[in-house]
Amino acid sequence: MFGEVLSVIWLLLLGHTLGKSATNLQEVTSARQGRFFPFYTIGRFQNSVCTGGNNLLGTCQISGECSDNGGIATGSCSTVTAQAVCCVYQLACGRTTSFNNTYFYNPDFPASYRGGNRCSMQVSRCDESICQLRIEFLDFSLAQPNGDGVCQTDYMQVTGGSSRVPLICGENTGQHVYVDFNGNAAITIAMLTTGSPFARHWNFRLSQIACDSEYRAPSGCLQYYLDESSGDNLIQSFNYAPMPNPAPNSIGVTGTRQLANLRYGICIRMGSNMCSITYSLPDGQPFAFTVTGDVGAIDPTLLGTIDVSSQACTTDYVIIPHPSQNGVLLGSGTDRFCGLGFAPTTSDIKPFVVYVVQDNTEVMDIANRGFSLAYSQNQCPVV
Repeated sequence: MFGEVLSVIWLLLLGHTLGKSATNLQEVTSARQGRFFPFYTIGRFQNSVCTGGNNLLGTCQISGECSDNGGIATGSCSTVTAQAVCCVYQLACGRTTSFNNTYFYNPDFPASYRGGNRCSMQVSRCDESICQLRIEFLDFSLAQPNGDGVCQTDYMQVTGGSSRVPLICGENTGQHVYVDFNGNAAITIAMLTTGSPFARHWNFRLSQIACDSEYRAPSGCLQYYLDESSGDNLIQSFNYAPMPNPAPNSIGVTGTRQLANLRYGICIRMGSNMCSITYSLPDGQPFAFTVTGDVGAIDPTLLGTIDVSSQACTTDYVIIPHPSQNGVLLGSGTDRFCGLGFAPTTSDIKPFVVYVVQDNTEVMDIANRGFSLAYSQNQCPVV
């Protein structure tokens, strides 16, 4: 009998020990899984770009890693493991990120932001293979510049990169900028707003571009357009927004106006078997090129025509390298375009680029809106 009692006690102790061991084993396994998943993310499947809910771009990650970093899981993204989710990062003021395709938006977006303070985000590169940051303005509406084209009430400021981004304000939805990382230094995007009444709002997609990526912008390009099609596409100056014809913008009338103190390059990726590019006014938009001069001082029917265009430009202008019109080369010193009109112009210099130069005041340029130019790439001649 005594032996049977000892046997029962021994079995109970053994069961307790085994149970405790099993619990410890589970804890160790969980701990190892917690450490293992980041390695698993890199070693077994790529942290590739994925499409999450509402067509937002995200990063394919283990679900635990996504939640730990404040991301939103929006469905599966890998056939390797069921725990891989498309992680979308949507962040507001005062946050930092090192994740690709992070979204930076104003507090309470899509509701408007009253302003009155500084709202910023810091972006560090994912790893040493990254060279650029593309800031895509999915939504961008800040207060307009003053009558001189200077951003005073509101503006976006980008610092920390090795390339310059000018102060930008007004209406810029659909625009974008590229910024070069300066080594491992973070890039800061700051939205500086006053308390003046305005329904301001923004939503930016922040994409990190690898040094060897085909999407990397050439050196010196603040903007880089990737559409290589032969159809008409648009390049526009900042704070350019369509207005109803035939009324152009004017001082004292709510609307967009040209920004001052800008110097940058707009580059366009050259398509296969394309040898030149032609710029022209968009169809039905004769007011799409008002860069220098007084809009209100001329006959409105002349706006957009060659009669009010100019190539003797010293203040605000665009440069189109090696230009020709109607198949005739314009010659040396005639690559600057300003005035209040624009004729179709072709360039065969590669890479395809337009340079924008605007001085620090718009005092003499009354009611100018900047430019909107359609571009179409031309195939190489058959030889």
